[in-house]
Amino acid sequence: MHVPPTHHTPPTAPRRHRRSRAFGFAALAVSLLMAFPTAQSAFGEEAAEVAGGGDLGPNVLVFDPSTPDIQGKVDEIFKKQESNQFGTDRYALMFKPGTYDNINAQIGFYTSIAGLGLNPDDTTFNGDVTVDAGWFNGNATQNFWRSAENLALNPVSGTNRWAVSQAAPFRRMHVKGGLNLAPDGYGWASGGYIADSKIDGQVGPYSQQQWYTRDSSIGSWGNGVWNMTFSGVEGAPAQSFPEPPYTTLETTPVSREKPFLYLDGDAYKVFVPAKRTNARGTTWAGGTPQGESIPLDQFYVVKPGATAETINAAVDQGLHLLFTPGVYHVDQPIEIDRANTVALGLGLATIIPDNGVTAIKVGDVDGVKLAGLLVDAGPVNSETLVEVGPDGASGDHAANPTSLQDVFVRIGGAGPGKATTSIVVNSDDAIIDHTWVWRADHGEGVGWETNRADYGVHVKGDDVLATGLFVEHFNKYDVQWSGENGKTIFFQNEKAYDAPDQAAIQNGDIKGYAAYKVDDSVTTHEGWGMGSYCYFNVDPTIRQQHGFQAPVKPGVKFHDLLVVSLGGKGQYEHVINDTGSPTSGDTTVPSQVVSFP
Repeated sequence: MHVPPTHHTPPTAPRRHRRSRAFGFAALAVSLLMAFPTAQSAFGEEAAEVAGGGDLGPNVLVFDPSTPDIQGKVDEIFKKQESNQFGTDRYALMFKPGTYDNINAQIGFYTSIAGLGLNPDDTTFNGDVTVDAGWFNGNATQNFWRSAENLALNPVSGTNRWAVSQAAPFRRMHVKGGLNLAPDGYGWASGGYIADSKIDGQVGPYSQQQWYTRDSSIGSWGNGVWNMTFSGVEGAPAQSFPEPPYTTLETTPVSREKPFLYLDGDAYKVFVPAKRTNARGTTWAGGTPQGESIPLDQFYVVKPGATAETINAAVDQGLHLLFTPGVYHVDQPIEIDRANTVALGLGLATIIPDNGVTAIKVGDVDGVKLAGLLVDAGPVNSETLVEVGPDGASGDHAANPTSLQDVFVRIGGAGPGKATTSIVVNSDDAIIDHTWVWRADHGEGVGWETNRADYGVHVKGDDVLATGLFVEHFNKYDVQWSGENGKTIFFQNEKAYDAPDQAAIQNGDIKGYAAYKVDDSVTTHEGWGMGSYCYFNVDPTIRQQHGFQAPVKPGVKFHDLLVVSLGGKGQYEHVINDTGSPTSGDTTVPSQVVSFP
């Protein structure tokens, strides 16, 4: 849950030496596996082959312009999902290329809407894709877990409303007008994320506390409250932090857009966009984007009831993974150790580990793409929920990094859940592109020890880039960075609300664990547009020594940091280390550091 601001404005460092990777017979074995898929049991006996392709299941609704009563069907899903914050229903609304008139697709929880063209303009709504907050009395701070992708919109009023907070990506969209990020009445909102999109008119954040926009094109930007960050955005406002609070990078150092399902004629395929360096603007402005198309028959189309054993067998025999909307319990880790494997979820497909296992483990291999998945901790503590690379991973993946995109983690809220560390990134060169890692502050199974989760994201690999890092409410460090030459563009954090007292968060002789800690051993690290907020509502006398902690070294640099005390419930003494003025009283005015050191 997010506490509102008290006001709003109206309408690269050298790479380290690497240990060499093994080639020879190991590489040949991988090549042969890709060419001749087989599946074997643990005893080497041939197992039943997992079939690729097939239908997309009952919770993927596919429309074309001739489908009768499209509005009625979309409204029916919204009625079920509007306030279904912790339910188990999952839906993907998919629209074939064409033009759709008089549509207002309201998008609720666990609902994704997407066009099925290769370009957004292939699928056009003369209408809107709307998120509002009527279900929560005009407060949009809990509008989580939904998405819009790959559509062109001609909004009826000239402006489309997308009033969301965390875990609600707006990707590969073309809005032929304006985009309003606030709810009707301009109530509170705590978003959000846009990528690979073109908004012809103005983006109006209004009450949005923070927002990150990447590799896009906008007509103009309206205002900022605390932290508005842009990288690679044509039309972005000029760098001006802290007043107005704009952090603007001309390009994004490395990016690769999220894979997506599309139709090539009557055949479903998944398009995997190519990696870009120093990216700016959309991937599709010049027409056909750069990348690779993979036919659906090369995917295991995962449906509810599938076991981790079958999922792993599919990967072993050379298939990619397409998770249809649903909730999946796994009694062993999903293991992805084949280079270039795509694991794509539709409709916020959700994976729950049973008996304290890790939900997903990725090998130290090139180019794995995890996208569109929600990992929900189980009631038995997991040491980790997602591992990218094994401990000690050392492979050089600069040419073809592994990426996590719209991979969300939840500890509690939907029920009891525990995990020591949510995401561990051991592999070098990985890209974390838009994640919300959340220890729940409301819902079921919530309490300081009830949904215990000490660490959110721990980065151990070198040369890791995070673009759009949202991590909140962990008992200790929300983010800990141990690898060299890490970069973060945009960070949003709230410290855990429910700390019972000062002693519960004491970190040796430091008052509280930093929201974002860079290890003392690190020599190069850089961050831009990063904020941490506190709201210690159980004990408002708690003091947090700082939001950020990092070694004071020439290669460790931060730009545009802020901390905020929400309503005066607890205070920060500094922004980073012992630098930056303290927050004060209940004014909800950020304390800021423009650069460090």
